[in-house]
Amino acid sequence: MKQEHGYEPAVKGKIHYLNFPKKVTKGGEQSSKDEGQKNPEQKNLDKIFPTVDKEVFTLKPSLPVYFIRPASIKRAAQFFLENFQNNKHESDVLYSVKSNPDRAVLQHLFDSGIKHFDVASLAEVRLIDELFGKEAKMYFMHPIKSREAIFEAYFNFGIRDFVLDSLDELKKITDVTKNARDLGLHVRLAVSNSSAMINLSGKFGILPSKSLALLRKTRASANRMGICFHVGSQCMDPIEYRNAIMTAKNVAEKAKVKLDVLDIGGGFPSSYPGMTPPNLRSYFDEIFDTISQINLDANCRLWCEPGRALVAESGSLLVRIEGKKNAMLYLNDGTYGGLFDAGVPNFIYPARAIRIRGKIPLSANTTSFGFYGPTCDSMDVMKGPFQLPTNIAEGDYIEIGQLGAYSRSIRTEFNGFDKNLQIEVCDEPLVSMYQEEDLIEQSIVG
Repeated sequence: MKQEHGYEPAVKGKIHYLNFPKKVTKGGEQSSKDEGQKNPEQKNLDKIFPTVDKEVFTLKPSLPVYFIRPASIKRAAQFFLENFQNNKHESDVLYSVKSNPDRAVLQHLFDSGIKHFDVASLAEVRLIDELFGKEAKMYFMHPIKSREAIFEAYFNFGIRDFVLDSLDELKKITDVTKNARDLGLHVRLAVSNSSAMINLSGKFGILPSKSLALLRKTRASANRMGICFHVGSQCMDPIEYRNAIMTAKNVAEKAKVKLDVLDIGGGFPSSYPGMTPPNLRSYFDEIFDTISQINLDANCRLWCEPGRALVAESGSLLVRIEGKKNAMLYLNDGTYGGLFDAGVPNFIYPARAIRIRGKIPLSANTTSFGFYGPTCDSMDVMKGPFQLPTNIAEGDYIEIGQLGAYSRSIRTEFNGFDKNLQIEVCDEPLVSMYQEEDLIEQSIVG
C-alpha cells in the first residue's frame, strides 16, 4: 500500500498514511523541560511521531482519522510474550489477524516479537506471506474452509495447522491435502461464553459430549493434534479459561488421545467505560494454575490467540460533528464505518472533545450524548451514552479511544462514506490496561 507523507484533500484511496516512518529509530535529546521525566524510548517516539492534537489543529481533517500508537502495540505484545509462558510447556502467542489487518499494525507487532499469526481466510494468508514470508508462521484457525482455501494454504503457502469441528471438515482437509502425514489438526470445542460480552459459541465448535469420535479420528489423521476453544470476545472472568481447560482435559482423557497442543484461544479483554475487567495477570494465573493441575504430556505446546487485547488501545478514531439535535450528535463516521461495535453490541468507548475554532472554550461540564453516523440508514445509530462537554457543537472533533481492534476490519463502503486517513502518533492511549499493569508491577517491586 502506498504510504504518503502529506495531506491531500483529494483522497484517491481509502487510506492515507501520514508521517509514517518504516522503523522507529533511536533519536537525540529533546529540548522540552518535561522530556527528562520520560523514558528514552518515549523521547524517541516524541521526536519521530506527532501528537493527536498537533495533527488535528494542523490538518483540520474533513475525513475520519485513525491514530495509531506504535508504543502501545509494542507494550501489549511484550506483555503477552513475557507472561504467556510456562516452565513445563513451550508456548506460542498467535495474533488474531482479523482483529486488525492493517499493514502498519502488523509490522509493529512483528517488530515487537509476534511471529505467529492466526489467519482465517486466504486474503489474510496472502497478506502475512507478503509482509513477512517465511519469517512468520501461520495457522488456519477457521473451522469451516473452502477446498480451494485449504489447497492453496497447504500447497502454496506451507500452512500445516488447521482447525476443524466436524467429521466432514476433517475429511475435507485430508482429501484436499491427499492424506498428508505432516498435518497439525486441532478440534474446536464449544465451551461456555457466559462471561463474554460477545458470544461466539453458537456458530463454531463441537459439543464436548459429542466430540469423542471426532477426537479419535482426528488423532489418527494428524501428525500433531490439538484441542482449541474460544471463551467469547471480551471475556470478563478468568474462571472461564479454567472451566474450558478442564473440559478439554476431560474429553481428551475420555477419548484416550494424546494432545500435542492445547490452544486456549482468544477472548482476552480490553478496558472500556463501564466495562473494566480484572487485571490481565489474573487471566494468566488462572490459566497456568489450571494447566499445572492437569496431566498434559511434557511435549504439549500451549497456544493463545489474542486480538483485541493486543491492539484495541493502540488505536483511536477522530470524527467530526456535522450536526447536533438535542442530545444526538451527527458524525462523519458511524456503524457502517469504524463504529460498528458502538452500534450493534453497544460498546461504550472513551471519548474526548477537541475544539479548533471559535472563541468559546469547551465546557468543563459534561452531559450524555448519543451518535448518528453519516449514512441514510436509521440503524446507523450509537446510543452510548458518551460523556462530552455540554456545549459541544458542529465543527468540533471527538477522539474515540479503544478502536485499534475490529474498527478498521469491519468498515464498509456503504453510502460512499468509506474514506479515512491514518496517522501514527506518540500519544498514550485514552485508556490502558497495560499502564495499570506496569503500576501494579512497580508497587510489587517497590
